[in-house]
Amino acid sequence: MRIQAAAIVLAMTGLASAASAATLIVIEARGGGIKLGQKIDSGNVITLKEGERVTVIGLDGAAITMRGPFNGRPPVKNGGSAVQPRAALAALIGTRNARTNSVGVIRSGTDAAPLLEPWLIDVSRSGERCIKAGSMPIWWRPDATHAQAFTVMPIDRSWRADLQWQVGQDQVGSGGFINIAAGSTFVTRMGDQEFTLIINTVPADLDNDFVLVSWMLEKGCMQQADALLRQIGKAQGQGDLATKAPSSQTPSPDATLRAGRN
Repeated sequence: MRIQAAAIVLAMTGLASAASAATLIVIEARGGGIKLGQKIDSGNVITLKEGERVTVIGLDGAAITMRGPFNGRPPVKNGGSAVQPRAALAALIGTRNARTNSVGVIRSGTDAAPLLEPWLIDVSRSGERCIKAGSMPIWWRPDATHAQAFTVMPIDRSWRADLQWQVGQDQVGSGGFINIAAGSTFVTRMGDQEFTLIINTVPADLDNDFVLVSWMLEKGCMQQADALLRQIGKAQGQGDLATKAPSSQTPSPDATLRAGRN
C-alpha cells in the first residue's frame, strides 16, 4: 500500500510539474544544442558546458540567462508562465528603466523621438534595430518637413538603394530587399550624415507582446520597445503613455508610464 501511495504521489507530482510548465523562447544561444528562436518547455533539463550560454524569455516577459557549466531546468519564476498583464507590464517597465539607468540615455537610445509603431526603423541615429524575420523594413525619419535624398546599403557597401523622402513623408519602403540575416549591419545616409544600424531579426511566429518587449530590450532596440510598451499600455486602458525618463532611483513595481517624448 505504501509503495502504491508513493507511486501515486510521484505521478501526481509529475502531472503538476507538467501542468505548470510553460513555453520559453530562446533569444540567445551559444552551445547546448539550442538555437536562436527555438521554443523549449520550462520543464526540460538544459545542459551547458563551460563557456556556453543560453538566454530564454517566459510568457511573463522575464529573461533568464544560464551559463555553463549548468545542468537543470531554467530557473524562471512560475515556470515562465503568463502572469497578470498589469504586473507583467510594470515588471517590463522596471527592467527598461533599470537598463536605461545602467547604460545612460544617449547610449540606450531613449533620447530618440518616439516611434508611432514598434516596427518602424529609425534611420536618423545609429544603434540596434529589431525586425520580424521575413518582413520588409520600413524606414522612418522623425522630421518630415522637407524633401530629402536617402541611401541605405550594407556595411560592405556591395550595393545601395537610393530613395527619396517627399515633404510630409516620414516612412519609405524597403528599397528592394526582404531577407535580412540576424545581426546584419547597414549604413544609412541622409545629406552629409551617415548612421550605422545593426538589424536583429525576431522569429516571425512570435506574437506575445510581453516576450517581444523583452526580446527588444535584450537586443538593445529600446526605441522600439518603448513604442510597444505604449501600445500595451493603451490596450490595458492606461491611455497614451510613454516610458518614464530614467532617474537615479529604482522604479517601483507600480511605476506607470509617463507621457511625452523620452
